[in-house]
Amino acid sequence: MPRLRRPRSPALLARRLAAGLLAALALVLALRPGPAPAEAAASGRPVVVATSDLPAGTRLSAQHLAVVRLPEDAVPSGVVDRTELLHHQVLAGPVRRGEPLTDARLVGAGLTTLLPEGQVAAPVRLADLAVTALVRPGDRVDVLATTTDTGTTERVATGALVLAAPGSAGDDDAGAGLLLLAVDDATATQLATASAGATLTISLPPP
Repeated sequence: MPRLRRPRSPALLARRLAAGLLAALALVLALRPGPAPAEAAASGRPVVVATSDLPAGTRLSAQHLAVVRLPEDAVPSGVVDRTELLHHQVLAGPVRRGEPLTDARLVGAGLTTLLPEGQVAAPVRLADLAVTALVRPGDRVDVLATTTDTGTTERVATGALVLAAPGSAGDDDAGAGLLLLAVDDATATQLATASAGATLTISLPPP
């Protein structure tokens, strides 16, 4: 007489299923790549950054600079990889701690990359140093010229883009009161003429 197979217990089936799942999980964990080695953490492109918040007009030295590594796709154009390349350079505008220092942040040829088409960079020295400290790169300003002999005031530039404000660091700096503006050729000529015989100041037009 044939023997009847005893039905399996539901509890036994559940235990076997759990054991199979645990074995599969162990296999997945064994095949997963391990943590990246320490060398991978140090990979990336070296970039010079500011070690602290710095105002416009700061003349850079070793204490202001550090080198960090950033992923290649996070590195902006115009950076350098050695701090000594930026020694004695002057900031065109304020920078934040940890910000990569590009050529567009420095007083120099890099600023012309920000010029709109058909415009030139024109320096303007203001009489009131406190006004210079209120302006930041990217602002739009009107330039007013007051003739010293007649006292008349004329607007010689309207809505000029501020490229740099390196003269806001202090009145003991050679760049005190200096702004660098993006204007057309005709306005640049007017500004140069006005600066020779008039006192210059600015106003900030509404956005």
